[in-house]
Amino acid sequence: MLRRYSDRVRVEALSTSDEVGADVDIALYDSFANPPVDRDLITSLTRNGRVRKVVVYTWEVSEENLSAVLACGADAMLSKKLPASELVDALEQIHAAGESPTVFRGAPATAVSSTGDWPGREEGLTQREAEVLALITQGWSNADIVDRTGLSINSVKTYIRTCYRRIGVSTRAQAVLWGVQHGFVPDVVRGD
Repeated sequence: MLRRYSDRVRVEALSTSDEVGADVDIALYDSFANPPVDRDLITSLTRNGRVRKVVVYTWEVSEENLSAVLACGADAMLSKKLPASELVDALEQIHAAGESPTVFRGAPATAVSSTGDWPGREEGLTQREAEVLALITQGWSNADIVDRTGLSINSVKTYIRTCYRRIGVSTRAQAVLWGVQHGFVPDVVRGD
C-alpha cells in the first residue's frame, strides 16, 4: 500500500511477537482482527525506548476508542478508510507534530480503501471479509464479531457467506481450518 511512497516513508514489518530491533519514528499498529484498543500492546509500544510515536490503524475510529488509545500513550488513531496518499500525509504530520498527540479522523465513512495488502487478498477476500475470517479462526461467534466490529449481525452473516464462497468452503470448521492454513492466526492470542 505504501510502496509508491517509498521516497517519503520507509516501512519495516514487525510482528507483535517480535522485539523492536531498531529505532523507529512511528510504530503503526494495525488492529487487524484484534480489538482496536489492545491496551497492553499499545502501552508496551509506547513504553519502548526504540519507538518514538505510536499510531493505531483501525476501522473503528470512535471517540471512545480514541480516548482509550490516547490514554495508553498512543499519539494518534488513523482510519483504514484513508487512501494511501492521505495515510502518508497523516503519518508525516504526526511525525512533525512534536510531543503532543494528534487526532486524525480519516476519510468519510463512505470511503473504501482499494489498496493495501492483507491475508486472503490473493484469494479475492476483501479487507473486511479477511478480518471476519480471522475472528472466526480465533473462535469468535457471530455475536462476538458483532460486538468487536460494530457491524450488524446481517452484515457479519453476509461477510461470512461471501468469504466461504471465495475460499471454497461450506462450514465454519472448514473455514477455521482454511484460516489456520493461510495465516489467519494472530501472533499473540487475545481475548476479552
